[in-house]
Amino acid sequence: MIQALKQLSYLAGWQLRAMMGRRTPLQSVIFILDQCNLRCKHCSVYAIAKPRIKTMQEIREELEDCYKMGSRFVDFEGGELYLWKDHTEDGRTLDINDVIDMAHEIGFWNVTITTNAQLPFVGTHADQVWVSMDGVGEWHDQIRGKGAFERLAKHIGEYGAQQKKVMGRKAPLCVNMVVNCLNYKNLEGALEFVRSNPNIDQISVNFHTPFAETEELFLDPDIRNALIDKLIKYKQKGYPIMNSYSGLKAMKMVNGKTICTDEHCWITNFIFSDGSRSPKCMGYTHHVCDRCGFSMGGEMYAVRHFKPDTLFSGLKLRM
Repeated sequence: MIQALKQLSYLAGWQLRAMMGRRTPLQSVIFILDQCNLRCKHCSVYAIAKPRIKTMQEIREELEDCYKMGSRFVDFEGGELYLWKDHTEDGRTLDINDVIDMAHEIGFWNVTITTNAQLPFVGTHADQVWVSMDGVGEWHDQIRGKGAFERLAKHIGEYGAQQKKVMGRKAPLCVNMVVNCLNYKNLEGALEFVRSNPNIDQISVNFHTPFAETEELFLDPDIRNALIDKLIKYKQKGYPIMNSYSGLKAMKMVNGKTICTDEHCWITNFIFSDGSRSPKCMGYTHHVCDRCGFSMGGEMYAVRHFKPDTLFSGLKLRM
């Protein structure tokens, strides 16, 4: 209880400082490697000849810097995190759980990992697990490769069974779907899959952001807006959709541009796999914020506009 009160006091102070114009991150996203075991249509990581893999010491320095800046939540991303390895001087092999433990030791309140679930993740030390899922069955496989969904479903099932048996579902599992012109017709199927799967807690819905060489996956704005309206209706029916109502509305497009802009995205800072840093996400660094599809963008926009439903959803999710 005392720890929770301290955290709420910190958040209140952060919000007050933000109102006074002091922009410090509350959340950090750290990419720790480029290496991956899939060849997804929306990503070019697999094509990197010499993948960048950070050392434990490099990750520690980045975590400490983020913490000093004010961040208290951290998300680790890749590449695929379960391919990450390093070694201590005495020869011990380190894996992603060691990275998660280090983040907790430094003082981060909540540590999240994102995985494509092609490898088992039973026994994770993370506070939350986000699994990348772009549809059900063939809808997922057409984007991520043949057999990818079968492996994903298998490992989610193993994780759920282990959590119930050993930990009582301590670490929630959420799937993260990016809707594009290839899979948008399966959005309802994905929602049904999540609602009926006892091992999945929620689904976070994003829309494809047209980075260079992936513009063909961008979804028509009118279709996107119609899907957002549909998501709001599904959420009202009780479907486990992580996005808040206000966050979803902020992801709509008007005259071909997203309502939410990079003006509020400083709430999260980013450190990429090559060590470069940005006070905002890769959409900002690639100049595609006007067509942003990240759910995080909509949620941060809603936070800075003091939308109660978004603030409550964030506290429930992270604390």
